Amino acid sequence: MASLETPVCDFGRPAPDFALPGTDGKIWTRDACAGERGLLVMFICNHCPYVKAVRERIVRDTRELIDLGIGCVAVMSNDPHDYPEDSFENMRRVAEEYHFPFPYLLDESQAVAKAYGAVCTPDFFGYSAALELQYRGRLDASRKDTAPDDAKRDLFEAMERVARTGTGPDRQIPSIGCSIKWKTT
Repeated sequence: MASLETPVCDFGRPAPDFALPGTDGKIWTRDACAGERGLLVMFICNHCPYVKAVRERIVRDTRELIDLGIGCVAVMSNDPHDYPEDSFENMRRVAEEYHFPFPYLLDESQAVAKAYGAVCTPDFFGYSAALELQYRGRLDASRKDTAPDDAKRDLFEAMERVARTGTGPDRQIPSIGCSIKWKTT
């Protein structure tokens, strides 16, 4: 299980469009997921210990971001053939168990992960209302273990700033996680 860091934020890069099936039975597009003040696209999965360490915090932070006008969506791009815990059925189970307040989408072809340049889980992409990239960093100091309760909320604070000003912070700490499990063809 390779551990990777995300690249530096490419400020202003437009959010690629998508149309993916959600665990709720709907097909979701980028524009349907976006809020009036921005969009947070998260690449997560079910089996990754880095994601498991922050699932509750993702739910907490996205609930608050939605209230600020930031739309939120999670995309699962791993190959479920090699990682059965990431199957669509298990995605539904996890979304229900953790009461995800955002759509949880399956990127079966992995084309969306490639379009965004996602490299790991979790990988966070925060966009302004104009759907221009303003944040590409970590949720907080958590790694495979959850950070202390008083840890700085990097993602939340950055996206709160995006909601207020349209711009993300200059200084961003990369996210770290398991590599996306690409299909072998």
